[in-house]
Amino acid sequence: MPHLIARRLKDERGDVPGWVLITLMTAGLVIVIWGLAGPALSGVFDQAISRVTGF
Repeated sequence: MPHLIARRLKDERGDVPGWVLITLMTAGLVIVIWGLAGPALSGVFDQAISRVTGF
């Protein structure tokens, strides 16, 4: 039984190009969303801080 598991792990190479593509696409989406929503979120944060501090 341990030989079967070891052989299975040895044969399992994975889909490296697929994972690289998924990682790059996710990073791209995060950059685009951050670029679009960043200024709005910054404004909301600044407004909330000014209300709390009273400035």
